[in-house]
Amino acid sequence: LTDVYSSSPALGRYFRSAQVVYFSNESSTVFYRLEFSVPTSTEGFMENTMNPDFIRNVLRQNIYDED
Repeated sequence: LTDVYSSSPALGRYFRSAQVVYFSNESSTVFYRLEFSVPTSTEGFMENTMNPDFIRNVLRQNIYDED
């Protein structure tokens, strides 16, 4: 996760860290926490760039690109 987000053109400059919070071999489930440093005064930044769907799609795109 660290490599994916730190090298992302859209999120790399804001990315700070990634932690696995929970991992299950049984269900192949992973919960993780991502930490970003966000600018305070950029209009629309949180709604657009920090949108959970957008952040998920950065990871999804990386997975697709590896296939």
